[in-house]
This record gives sequence, structure tokens and C-alpha cells, in this order.
Amino acid sequence: MRVLKNLTFQVIVAIIAGVLVGFFWPGVGQHLEVLGNTFINAVKMVIAPIIFLTIVVGISRMGDMKKVGKVGGKALIYFEVVSTIALIVGLIVVHILQPGAGLDPSKMPKGDVSQFVSKGNGQINWVDFFANIVPQNVVNAFAQGDILQVLFFSVLFGLGLSALGQKGKPLVDFFDGVSQVFFKIIKYIMYFAPVGVLLERWLLQSVRSGSKRSRR
Repeated sequence: MRVLKNLTFQVIVAIIAGVLVGFFWPGVGQHLEVLGNTFINAVKMVIAPIIFLTIVVGISRMGDMKKVGKVGGKALIYFEVVSTIALIVGLIVVHILQPGAGLDPSKMPKGDVSQFVSKGNGQINWVDFFANIVPQNVVNAFAQGDILQVLFFSVLFGLGLSALGQKGKPLVDFFDGVSQVFFKIIKYIMYFAPVGVLLERWLLQSVRSGSKRSRR
């Protein structure tokens, strides 16, 4: 059946299977954590290059900076609106369903989140935040996966490449070809999305079930 080959359907089935297996066999999922982490690392591996290539090719193909500004403005407005809606939905779901209730973080592998809590409680220094968007080292920004720095560099690179006109066309075509390769790679990685989701839900449910049983 066609529905069985649908990736969304497979991911949903994997989530349900992960919850069930993690609940009934909580010890098994923890041993397979490495496979779930491998899938996540594979996704992170291609995020920065895809962002760079997509933005550079998109800006360079437009040519007219006015069009770039209009599209960028619309994209920013769209991002803000959708993000606000997502935050509202998230807050509603958290207050109604209370996900994670009863979960003991101390029972989780590497469950110490005190360092993140202390950072979150600190006041945001907006000057440092905006200054940090500009990367001191472009290679380091890609290596660490700092998306804001990669995004900033990508926009500048795309604007510079667009300003070259016909001289930059061979480079634009090259980046376009490389981007198609990366989209093929992400397509191959997505084939393993159900497995990655299954293992992540399996591990989470395993820890949650183990925490409940230990308190009993």
C-alpha cells in the first residue's frame, strides 16, 4: 500500500512503537541510544551547509537587491508570525497536557541540566548577542554549527556573489550543483527518520518508566 511507504506515516508508527516498547521493556532502549544519537548527528551534519548553499544561491539568482530586500522582509515577518503562533500553541499544550510530568531528570543519562538552568536565569546581554552573530572565524562557525553566524555569512556571501554579475555565474552554478548533492544526502538521511524517532522515543519512555518504578 502507498500509505505504508509514506515517511510521515512511518514516523508516526515509530513514535507509537517507541513509546510502547520503552514502557514494557525500559532497559532495552538505553542500549540503543547510540543509534538515535547517530541519526541526530547525521541531520546536524548537513544543516549548516544546506543553509549556506540555499541562501547563497537564492540571493545570487535574484540579482536585484530590491527583490532580495522584499523577500527578506516577507520572510522575516512570516518567521515572526509563525514563531509566535508556535509559542502560543506550545504554551497551551504544556499547561494542558504537562508533558514530562513525573519524569526524574536525575535518572536520565547526562541528566544534569543545572548549567543550562543557570544560563537561562541570567539576564540577556543584547549587545553581546548581536555582536556574536558576526563570526570571528567562518570555518569555526560551520564546525560548531552556529546557525546565526552561518546565516550572517551566507547573506554577505550571497550579496557579494550577486554583485559580481556574470563573473560570478560559474560559481553560482557550482554552488547550485553542490546544493543538489546535499539535498540528496538529506533525503537519504530521512529514510532513517522512523528508526531515529523510534529509538529516541524508546529511550525517553524507558527513562520515564524506570523513574516511576524506582519511586515505587
